[in-house]
Amino acid sequence: MTDIENMDAETSAGIKQTAKRMRDALQQGIYVVINPFVRLMIRCGVTPNMVTTIGMLGNLAAAVVMVMAGYEAGQTGIIPYGKLTLAGFLIIGFSLFDMLDGQVARLGNMTSTFGAMYDSVLDRYCELLTLGGVSYFFLMAGNIWGALVTYLAVIGSLMVSYVRARAEGLGLECKIGFMQRPERVVVTAVCTLGAGILGGYGVEWADWVLFGGMAVIAIFANLTAAARIEYSRRQLQKSGK
Repeated sequence: MTDIENMDAETSAGIKQTAKRMRDALQQGIYVVINPFVRLMIRCGVTPNMVTTIGMLGNLAAAVVMVMAGYEAGQTGIIPYGKLTLAGFLIIGFSLFDMLDGQVARLGNMTSTFGAMYDSVLDRYCELLTLGGVSYFFLMAGNIWGALVTYLAVIGSLMVSYVRARAEGLGLECKIGFMQRPERVVVTAVCTLGAGILGGYGVEWADWVLFGGMAVIAIFANLTAAARIEYSRRQLQKSGK
């Protein structure tokens, strides 16, 4: 490896470490805020799996609202931006349960292998539900490109998780990449909420905010999946497998 390649590798590693530190610091800051609520939930007898289930049901509600918005847009030709705003709030609110369940498990000494699996499975359901709702909305609103891009976002989201799971099944740790679940949830929620609010104020291109968010996920989630495949290939090659 040349000096330039070594420098590039060191720079890339430095950027990844900085990003990880920033993400960890943000996560710890959020924990400081939510931990009192978490302890209250534990005293009330709430279990991690209950929290996970509530989060999934909330995301199901957001998906239903998106489907209703799409149906109304298809019937009237007018996009009900109020429903987009509501869906955005629901995604934001109930996606916080994804952090709460882990803290309830840790602070309440209720961690379990099944709980970890249950959380991962319901995370996938949450994403499929919300992105499916967005795709249906675009389709019914007459934005076929929006529906297609959202479908690509679904593929990328699934493959990011699948590649990691498959790599871990081979004994590798594979958590690299930018567009992981937290980032995808934030982009989906913020862009849905932003489209609803802007549309409520009469901004004509408001729904394209949501389109942009789906495009970001479609591009970077699939790039993340590809990066994980290449990372796994290199790790397996180093180990002689």
